[in-house]
Amino acid sequence: MLKVNFSSRKKRILDSSDINANNRLDWKEKSKYFHQEDVKYLSFIIPKKSEVLEIGCGVGDLLSSLEPARGVGIDISESMINNAKKNFPQFEFVVGDVENLESLDKINGTFDYILLSDTIGYLDDCQSTLNLLHKFCKRETRIIISYYSYSWQPILRLAEILKLKIPQIELNFLPADDIKNLMTLADFDVVQEEWKQLLPISLFGIGSLINKYLATLPIIRRLCLRNYIVGRSLKKANNQYESCSVIIPCKNEKGNIESAILRIPDFCENLEIIFIEGHSQDGTYEEIKKISSKYNHKNIKILQQDGYGKADAVYKAFDHSNGDILIILDADLTVPPEQLSKFWNAITSGKGEYINGSRLVYPMEKDAMRFLNLIANQLFSKIFSWLLNQRYTDTLCGTKALSRSDYKRIKSNRLYFGDFDPFGDFDLIFGSSKLNLKMVEIPIEYKARIYGKTQIARFRHGLQLLRMVLYGYRKLKAL
Repeated sequence: MLKVNFSSRKKRILDSSDINANNRLDWKEKSKYFHQEDVKYLSFIIPKKSEVLEIGCGVGDLLSSLEPARGVGIDISESMINNAKKNFPQFEFVVGDVENLESLDKINGTFDYILLSDTIGYLDDCQSTLNLLHKFCKRETRIIISYYSYSWQPILRLAEILKLKIPQIELNFLPADDIKNLMTLADFDVVQEEWKQLLPISLFGIGSLINKYLATLPIIRRLCLRNYIVGRSLKKANNQYESCSVIIPCKNEKGNIESAILRIPDFCENLEIIFIEGHSQDGTYEEIKKISSKYNHKNIKILQQDGYGKADAVYKAFDHSNGDILIILDADLTVPPEQLSKFWNAITSGKGEYINGSRLVYPMEKDAMRFLNLIANQLFSKIFSWLLNQRYTDTLCGTKALSRSDYKRIKSNRLYFGDFDPFGDFDLIFGSSKLNLKMVEIPIEYKARIYGKTQIARFRHGLQLLRMVLYGYRKLKAL
């Protein structure tokens, strides 16, 4: 029996939970479509076989639907937990008040995901409770808060009157901005926010069409019933990274090789430079071997790609690299190599997990980018910011940084996205978005090319960009 000093409100919540424990699943059946859609999106965020802690797990059905390798649920209602243990004995369930540290001490270890599905509405002190959850976090842990939109409150009250929804006791009806503020106060960094279910009923399939397409559109999506906020623990954000591999894909860049080596700063003790050459016709490969022998005191590795395209080159170099952090530097040096220390500092300090350069913040050198390219980049940055739920000003800047461990997770997710990206940029961007990695942009001063010709074919690559938008929409939005 749980023995905790409850507030009068929490006592009423507990009594209501105990009363409804045995018919909780019957209530959910009345709004079956809504709950199915909720599980579908949470399953998109939380991969199967993850380690999941659900705060306020009720009878355990949502936790079970996520198919975790390790599933732990905690709930204030002993009746709810008894039902959960009976129905889902493969998982661990704990009776406890999540606002009480002694209750949380019954749970051991860290988790990949911590889920609060509607639980934020029942807490007396949301900030203090969120603070207690850091003990279950590691750097990769994502905390997910799903809740009803504040604007739907009158409709939800009506649903209770019509007995279409289980009656609720004095909930905190918190707008999303209030939830995000509470997360910030509790040292959780908001990574992404999404809105789902404009029409939370099937209506002979019409609801699915509206929710899949119309409900995803800018402005309209904020009218949806369900709000999802994903965050990470800032207390666990720093990692002790010690080494870095700088990947330089190069094709017909003979005149830039020595400059690249000389201009990359020694920003960490263990720095590896990897040139990956791709079928050049100007003697780039021979130049790399010649210049590398000249600077043999540096840790330089030389590779040749087997296939074609930048993506193929980058993937091979990643697989042959040794650094904790992986940074891509284009061999045209239009992004100054001197700026790489900023990428290293941003990721090792924990400010971000996927670091992307941006050429569209500072004024760029004359002739650094053609006018039509500039307009297209600005347009696509708006579209991709909407697609990815994080602000992107420049998706096509070639300079990026991420940890080796996160790249391995992105690589394992390629089964979901498939082999779709000839650039390599969007495989990493979409993959990091799927993992809910924190994206941070580093503004750089974009320079004009000194040697060689651009590898970009404006109209052909523009069409490929449009294809990336449609592909990303299908894989990340129209779920």
